[in-house]
Amino acid sequence: MRILCVGPIWRGSNAGGLFRAFSRENCLIEVIDEFYYISLKSEDKKLKIGERLLRPWQTVSFNTAITRQVKVLKPDVLFIYKGVFVSPATLEYARQQGCKLAMFYPDVSMTAHGENIPKAIPLYDLIFTTKTFGIRDMKEKYTVKNVSFIPHGFDPDIHRPLKITAKDRDVFGCDVSFIGIWSPKKEKLLAHLKETLPNISLKIWGGQWDKAGAEVLKSSIQGMPVVGDLYAMAIQCSKVNLGILSEQVSGASSGDLITSRTFHIPGAGGFMLHERNEESVLYYKENEEAGFFDGAIELAAKTKGYLEDDALREKVRLAGHNRAMAEHSLDARAKEIIQLMNQL
Repeated sequence: MRILCVGPIWRGSNAGGLFRAFSRENCLIEVIDEFYYISLKSEDKKLKIGERLLRPWQTVSFNTAITRQVKVLKPDVLFIYKGVFVSPATLEYARQQGCKLAMFYPDVSMTAHGENIPKAIPLYDLIFTTKTFGIRDMKEKYTVKNVSFIPHGFDPDIHRPLKITAKDRDVFGCDVSFIGIWSPKKEKLLAHLKETLPNISLKIWGGQWDKAGAEVLKSSIQGMPVVGDLYAMAIQCSKVNLGILSEQVSGASSGDLITSRTFHIPGAGGFMLHERNEESVLYYKENEEAGFFDGAIELAAKTKGYLEDDALREKVRLAGHNRAMAEHSLDARAKEIIQLMNQL
């Protein structure tokens, strides 16, 4: 199968990991990365303004690159990962050239990332969503032809056991860590945890944590995300890795039930303490392959218990890693996706 993949490939990107998994499944792939065309990462306010001014021209250049590669590669499938900047006209062109159109959508809401995605959804021959409720949301709000649930997976190139040095532990070592973007719910849970267990070493990695107002968390906020090998290293240097889920946002019927961390943490060999819900407990046996909590009080109690029992924590950690290795790699996800795309 020839696949033209569109999405970011920076080290640690979920999209890039999935594209490489396609290649390991003997697909012929080419990749168009929006980060090569569109400026998205500046933190300076003046540069951000400049990025917004340039974006219309950069978006045209990006879509032109896709159409040119469609003409040269003649792919069986144009595979779009999320597709914030992919125009409906580009998809229509690819279809005219004989391509099947597939999208992998990893987020909670289809309306929170601009106008292209809602306009494009009805054009796809096949859509993959990492949210079980995403199937319902798309069928209710859009004319979709075919939508399937595919959970995230861990990337064996990235989320793997590393050799950890004393210097690494000086930077990343802690009792408890949370790696992810800020939200009010996450701040509330972590603030309660730190207030209840003030003596634990807590490290919070991720973007937008400057929005946090809880004074008790100030010393825990690291002020930056960790990606790629450093992400795996941070997981392995933390005794307890928290899987706190995003709350419901506009355009979605539910908050997260699982997320990429659900598979990254055990895949990288970390011990995971994850929010409990009807879906998250389907992937790991509770108290055998992962810890689970529901609400702030149980989070603090479970954290305390696992920190005090090194042997149990290690037993659960190893079992969770073995489960991830057996069932939850991106290679396993790629095989399922390819099978479904072969049916188009």
